Amino acid sequence: MLALRGSGELRLLLRSRFRTRKKEEADLFFVPAYVKCVRMMGGLHDKEINQTYVKVLSQMPYFRRSGGRDHVLSSLGAHLFRSWATYINRSIILTPEGDRTDKRDTSAFNTWKDIIIPGNVEDGMTKRGASMVQPLPLSKRKYLANYLGRAQGKIGRLKLIELAKQYPDKLESPELKFSGPDKLGRMEYFQHLRNAKFCLAPRGESSWTLRFYESFFVECVPVILSDQAELPFQNVIDYTFFSIKWPSAQIGPELLDYLESIPDEDVEKMIARGRQIRCLWVYAPETEFCSAMQGIMWELQRKVRQFHQSAETLWLHNRTIVNLNLVEFSSWKPPMHLP
Repeated sequence: MLALRGSGELRLLLRSRFRTRKKEEADLFFVPAYVKCVRMMGGLHDKEINQTYVKVLSQMPYFRRSGGRDHVLSSLGAHLFRSWATYINRSIILTPEGDRTDKRDTSAFNTWKDIIIPGNVEDGMTKRGASMVQPLPLSKRKYLANYLGRAQGKIGRLKLIELAKQYPDKLESPELKFSGPDKLGRMEYFQHLRNAKFCLAPRGESSWTLRFYESFFVECVPVILSDQAELPFQNVIDYTFFSIKWPSAQIGPELLDYLESIPDEDVEKMIARGRQIRCLWVYAPETEFCSAMQGIMWELQRKVRQFHQSAETLWLHNRTIVNLNLVEFSSWKPPMHLP
């Protein structure tokens, strides 16, 4: 069972049949931690963010009981919550990105405890049978490949934009405007995206890109150009069946030559296989047989522990949990000392 504190990105958990309001029944505790939102909307600077989150954690006796091992944090923003390595290094983090650092070259993501979740694709594209943009037959697609995104000063993206200038008949990479009268609308964006056999997905600010997930709903084969990319639900998905991962250092004519050499028959097979698993990218109610929520619950189930231990918890012969001062767990009062 899952106990929730607050609401947020994974709001579907609030309506989950696995939710309990009784903390003593919970196997896991979901803690929305929207650090970036707090910084942008609340006007707090980094030091205030740090102090606020440490204070919040000190109010949570169940967090201290397990050292955070049974607490699930979403949208952590470890590069903003600078003390993450001290206070939440044992907690489970739900994140779409596997290499976001704290700007000290230390990643907050740990493949053995954390969970990669899919990016949130436009709702109008994920509705079954009612997508706002329908895929095109391969024979009607104008381009071999496309890259739809801004440069953002990233080497891989800059290479693709330059490559598109050299091979405009093969690679589409228009200059996108996200404001003003020439702003590209969501429908126009997906109409561009569907017009190629391969959708190129280079890294952005971090290793992940939403374009990877979007490509499945216009039925073009995603080509990952991000060496450190982490992908969701690897315990049940073999990505070699429906995607390509190409070395980011070899973005050039050789990439286009390789893609052009792939027979349409193979492209169709990859698209068909991607069609079978793309439901795992959709944030739908758990009543759906296949959804991102189902995938996340699979992963969380594997994290459940029968026993909760930390350096702050001890136990006696009668199974009573106590702290270092031999105070029973039921009597722990906030604020509490944190490691």
